[in-house]
Amino acid sequence: MENRVKNIMAMVFGVSLREIGDNAAPGTIEAWDSLRHMNLVIALEQEFGVRFAEDQIEQLISLPLICLTLRELSGHA
Repeated sequence: MENRVKNIMAMVFGVSLREIGDNAAPGTIEAWDSLRHMNLVIALEQEFGVRFAEDQIEQLISLPLICLTLRELSGHA
């Protein structure tokens, strides 16, 4: 799952995959702004077939938190 999320992040933020570290967050990826955050949310929803609640969207602020939320939504927490 983490590799799939990293690939999506690289695509959405227009950076190379190696720029997506294990603790990737807005502070580590310059292109991570509010517009691209919403693009990331949409891409994640499409890739994983999930729907994030509004409060979850606000919490998707790092690679570990994104993976945790996806696991919770898929029932694999």
